[in-house]
Amino acid sequence: MTSAALGMSTFPVEVTNISRHGFWLLLENEELFLPFSEFPWFRDVAVGKILHVELPSSNHLYWPELDVDLAVESIRHPEQFPLVSTV
Repeated sequence: MTSAALGMSTFPVEVTNISRHGFWLLLENEELFLPFSEFPWFRDVAVGKILHVELPSSNHLYWPELDVDLAVESIRHPEQFPLVSTV
């Protein structure tokens, strides 16, 4: 018995997992990890607020309930974006 192939995701971005160390985003066909040590804005917020993420453009992520904007490149290459919040 074989299963049918999975269809395409209807969401351009979604949170796939959350751990005590950070969370994973599925952005089209790429999985990205956001560690809380580098993205502290997400550390102490409700799961539902992390899950509510939008992709207004191909290189821009937005969490409206947290008023957090991130460039996708800042997740892919955090060494190029050395500023870290002191929250």
